[in-house]
Amino acid sequence: MVSNRFSNYLKKKKPIIKKLVETLGKDFEYVSCLGTDVKGTQVHADRALTSVRNSSLTESGFVVKVKGTDVYFEYSINEINDKNFDSIVETIKKEALTKKGLPVVKTVDINEEPLVKDFIRKDTGKNYEINEVVDIISAFPKNNLDDIVFNITVAIEINEYSKMFISKNKELTQYYTWTNAMAYALARRGENVRDAYSGEGYATFEEGINGIQSIIDYAKKTAVELLDAVPPKPGFYTIITDPTITGLIVHEAFGHGVEMDMFVKDRAKSLDYMNKQVASPLVTMHDGASAHHSAASYFFDDDGVVAQDTVIIEKGILRRGISDMLSASELGTKPTGNGRRQSYKRKAYTRMTNTFFEGGNTSVEDMIKSVDYGYMIFDTDNGMEDPKNWGIQCSAAYGREIKDGKFTGKIVAPVVMSGYVIDLLESIEAIGTNFKVTGSGSCGKGYKEWVRVSDGGASLKAKVKIG
Repeated sequence: MVSNRFSNYLKKKKPIIKKLVETLGKDFEYVSCLGTDVKGTQVHADRALTSVRNSSLTESGFVVKVKGTDVYFEYSINEINDKNFDSIVETIKKEALTKKGLPVVKTVDINEEPLVKDFIRKDTGKNYEINEVVDIISAFPKNNLDDIVFNITVAIEINEYSKMFISKNKELTQYYTWTNAMAYALARRGENVRDAYSGEGYATFEEGINGIQSIIDYAKKTAVELLDAVPPKPGFYTIITDPTITGLIVHEAFGHGVEMDMFVKDRAKSLDYMNKQVASPLVTMHDGASAHHSAASYFFDDDGVVAQDTVIIEKGILRRGISDMLSASELGTKPTGNGRRQSYKRKAYTRMTNTFFEGGNTSVEDMIKSVDYGYMIFDTDNGMEDPKNWGIQCSAAYGREIKDGKFTGKIVAPVVMSGYVIDLLESIEAIGTNFKVTGSGSCGKGYKEWVRVSDGGASLKAKVKIG
């Protein structure tokens, strides 16, 4: 299923892309071209049906970017060849140099450090044949049903990413893979029906195949337990988060709020809090494609900026944001390697990658023992943040009641946490040793522009409003 090599298609396009950059360079001070060729396969099964389909991330195309004294323009196309070369050049020159009444983007010079490099990260596990995968995946739902769990959906997806970035000073290629696996269980007792989801990301496809049964086991157990769940009583509670909920908090509480294209638009309160305390001194927050090996671990971003590890919060102090090339240019800062596109057809925005809080030194067991009354919260459902006013709302699948330092056996669901970002982060009084980053989901910019991300950390002890 996996080629484990950089795209032959992009390799063959390198000469004409270099020619395009050189030709347009006669009229513009900066020219670059990003070539993308992403291949992916998903195998999906439930008790009735097994299917094989292309990944939703599959794409192939190019983005040409030009910049002049008062011009910044991008042009996307799915094919560049000798036949349409002249037409592409003329179209870009005509469109870029015609302002059409649009406001001019003021940017500083784009100064790229010269770099020529090929990056590669292969899938080092077993290379399965597609028929073998279909047989394995189709067996899981049938082998895991019982009198209560009446349906299970299982899916595994692998994506191979090939990207090429060429400008006057840079000639970069990258190839890497990532695998996601998921399970969705439905449980029923009489008229009461509950569902539970579990998903993980893996560096190799073999690890994903081997991890599916544990994902199914967790989804089944959770769905059955949720049959007895009741809604929580609204109020303020001491909570302990599992690492997925820590990831949700870090992603929503400060992730979007430090995306620096929001600074340009004056839509982020965090701009006024640089070098000020915004969290407990226990909190150190990272984001970066090189900060952790997970779903968003590329070698260079869609602006051709090499991946980095950005420390956003250092011991409770907000130090810096993350940026794409354009927002960094407008703000007069260096880009952090966070310029990402949903596809070659879409604009590059500042986007999170692998976002997490550093782990601490308190065991989860000791955290639980320290709680007089509260909940341990599990499994990310959804989240929302208002970067301008620092409101936050995070939904979790369920919580386990804690009383006098012990679980009571009572389960509450769903759990909706809300409040003011600073209040939540400053209330953190312990961070666990169970550090984990999960890369199985995607994040949108507002309601669109979806990209793969990962997030996490260790368990937190904090205070939050529930209900």
